[in-house]
Amino acid sequence: MLKSITINNYALIDELNINLDSGLTIITGETGAGKSILLGALALVLGDRADSSALQEKTKKCVVEGVFDLSKQKLKSFFADNDLDYETLCTIRREISAEGKSRAFINDTPVTLQVLKTLGESLIDVHSQHQTLILNKANFQLAVVDAFAEHVKDVDAYTTDYAAYKKRSEQLIVLENEEAQSKKDVDYFQFQFTELEQADLDAIDLPAMESELQTLMNAEDIKANLLRITNSLTGGDVNLLSSLSEVKQVLTQLAKFNKEIAALSERTNASLIELKDIAREIESVEEDVVYNPKRMEELSAKTDELNRLLLKHRVQNTADLIAIRNTLADKLQGISSLDIQIEKLKKEMALAEKNLFSKAQKLSKARQAAMPQIEKEISKTLTQLGMPNAQLIVKSDVTDKLTATGIDSVGFLFSANKGSNAKELNKVASGGELSRLMLSIKALVAKLTQLPSIIFDEIDTGVSGDVANKVGEIMSKMGVSMQVIAITHLPQIAGKGAAHLFVFKEIKNGKTFTRIKELNKEERIYEIARMLSTDKPTDAAIKNAKELLKV
Repeated sequence: MLKSITINNYALIDELNINLDSGLTIITGETGAGKSILLGALALVLGDRADSSALQEKTKKCVVEGVFDLSKQKLKSFFADNDLDYETLCTIRREISAEGKSRAFINDTPVTLQVLKTLGESLIDVHSQHQTLILNKANFQLAVVDAFAEHVKDVDAYTTDYAAYKKRSEQLIVLENEEAQSKKDVDYFQFQFTELEQADLDAIDLPAMESELQTLMNAEDIKANLLRITNSLTGGDVNLLSSLSEVKQVLTQLAKFNKEIAALSERTNASLIELKDIAREIESVEEDVVYNPKRMEELSAKTDELNRLLLKHRVQNTADLIAIRNTLADKLQGISSLDIQIEKLKKEMALAEKNLFSKAQKLSKARQAAMPQIEKEISKTLTQLGMPNAQLIVKSDVTDKLTATGIDSVGFLFSANKGSNAKELNKVASGGELSRLMLSIKALVAKLTQLPSIIFDEIDTGVSGDVANKVGEIMSKMGVSMQVIAITHLPQIAGKGAAHLFVFKEIKNGKTFTRIKELNKEERIYEIARMLSTDKPTDAAIKNAKELLKV
């Protein structure tokens, strides 16, 4: 429950600290005194968005801090899931800078607004004057039925499974779209792959092929010139090698007389050895060069094909073509595996759908069983609130189509007067009737949920007299099991509170500020008497106030 709230620099509040307790706490004050400002500040702690226009002093930051007692709630898993320190007394803080930047903290750890909002939904239910509008919402009506059926865990389990089912459904659509597109491309991919595969790219050395082709194309010239060179080196009686041998012999004879001639002799001998080796290799190359038209035609066809593929795929070498071929192979493999994936996913979805229907039917059965009891309990409470002929009918349509909430479509029909046909709430209920109906529902649901606190912001709209007294009694009973905070203008309700806070305005140094104080017994008598009469209560009003407070 909410233990305290501290507000600094928010709207008309410069500095304010409020301590709260369990049971029913009443908040009263003149219209415009700042009761709604308190709710606005509390909404910041619960995760609402804010801007710098809420700052009282534009040059300072706004800080709102709430302290909550979590001892009776099972929230440790929430803190663990969000990597937060768990403490029985949890402090939530919102800070808004003068520039409008907002920061949120849970036990001094920075958190996102979404995390803060999720935690806030487990701490307080704030019922504003306009919240009766949600009575017409199908999801709210179903939530009431589920709360009374007391199968929240089953609903959560179904919701989780349904989300997983929808995710599979989305995956299936993606895969089927891929398959449809792939089937359009498969022939093209296969043709491209086959063309590259048949080119035998892994065994091809294009530079070597082109070199061999050039040799074959010029075989006759190469052979003739190599023979002429061989003849120059070794042919006839007088050739280059024989002449060089004679030079070597002469230099060898002279070497013993001169060191420089000896060096020249060695160099000549080395050249002679090198030329003999060259001559042998030229003869070998000449013998290997054979004009082969068939091989030339084969190489020409291969190089033409390879160059065509390089040009077609706009790449530079065979390595790039091999990479393209491998990519095409992966695509073709992926296409063939799509059918397997789709079939597997369809089987999973069929099983998931069967399990979902089983869970949805279980939920539906529990809801159907709860509906008559809801009608009975609401009718009983409405009678207490001065509407003995009012009737709430919970209708339900069961379909064979799975939705995020099951297979039930739930709706509330209402009739305030005897003999009137029950219709949708927005067609038959007045503001006062909606307020009493909402209070009846909140009182019913409060018994069934673990929500520790609820705030009613003038839920007494459209009621007075004995009905107002009954409203106060219902709130007081709710306060036995939870913290109830009620903002009211009705003395009958104010008299039911275990504690009473009074909101007022104060002018200080030419500026208006909102203040709040907890009233003692005498102050409560005076305030309720003022609510019963005028700013200056009469003796009769004071007597009546004492009766309401039972003092």
